[in-house]
Amino acid sequence: MIILGIDAHKRTHTIVAIDDAGRQLGVRTTTATTTEEHLALVQWADQFGPERLFAVEDCRHLSRRLEKDLLGGGERIVRVPPKLMAHARDSARTYGKSDPIDALAVARAALRQPDLPTAQLDGPSRELRLLVDHREDLVAERTRVINRLRWHLHELDPSWDPGTRSLNRYVTLASVAERLWEFEGTVARIARTLVERARELTVAERELTREITSLVARVAPNLLALAGVGPLGAAKIVGEVADVRRFRSKEAFARHNGTAPLPVWSSNTERFRLSRTGNRQLNCAIHRMAVTQGRCYEPAKLFLQRRRDMGNTGPEARRALKRKLSDVIYRTLLLDAMNTVSVSLELAA
Repeated sequence: MIILGIDAHKRTHTIVAIDDAGRQLGVRTTTATTTEEHLALVQWADQFGPERLFAVEDCRHLSRRLEKDLLGGGERIVRVPPKLMAHARDSARTYGKSDPIDALAVARAALRQPDLPTAQLDGPSRELRLLVDHREDLVAERTRVINRLRWHLHELDPSWDPGTRSLNRYVTLASVAERLWEFEGTVARIARTLVERARELTVAERELTREITSLVARVAPNLLALAGVGPLGAAKIVGEVADVRRFRSKEAFARHNGTAPLPVWSSNTERFRLSRTGNRQLNCAIHRMAVTQGRCYEPAKLFLQRRRDMGNTGPEARRALKRKLSDVIYRTLLLDAMNTVSVSLELAA
């Protein structure tokens, strides 16, 4: 088995081939990141025989097109986390850092780790992640606009203070715009411009929310049915997970999302602490689900009470609940994954 490690960049890719003993067999660097250059990589790899495996550092914003072209050519690809690649590079006998050294480290990390996630073509989860990220950008931009608007309104009239979280409502924006016509000058003109911009961002955000809600209802109906999971939360989970089938077990999924506790004990004192590793966006979504269930869902409230009766603090009990919810989400996403192919075909049409 030949392993070809790839160090992906914005304008070039470097590939290093190694054998099953980790010995370097060849090096090649592309002159561009086009489909033609990617296919030329496949032709170069043909000299090592058909039994080969491509290993790419898991930086999908740089390697997505490369993976698409290689998968289209029938190649097998695994994704190597940057942390594993860095460890492989540090453990080498050579010093320094270059594209060939990094590509060699990627290949050797793939050789040492037989259970790395395999790459596959993007599906509905990619669509959801793009939509959710774009909506979050719009919300952040609207927040900045509203903050500037509030300072201008205060300058025009210190007693003018619209209610908290009210400037994302059409009725409030309309009343503010109407009253602003009572004032003259540059500040009032800028404030009217900001009101119009806030309205535009609100319209775009709500249209995106409706689109996300419709898509996630088709992609993950079982996840959406869980207590404490709304359309935006479900979309965030699906988009960050990408494809739950790439995880070999619920334990691997918990490690990925940061809910697996870390042991920090020795001798006779046994304890665990919060993990700060893993996908923090996914961990945040699970945390919101746990907080909501702890407030409104009776089984979760009973579970938290049992943990507190065992001597856990409030945060410790909530972390235990998050670990349980990670397993529930894993099983639910596996059920929803059965619909992935049909939804992908529908979106493609």
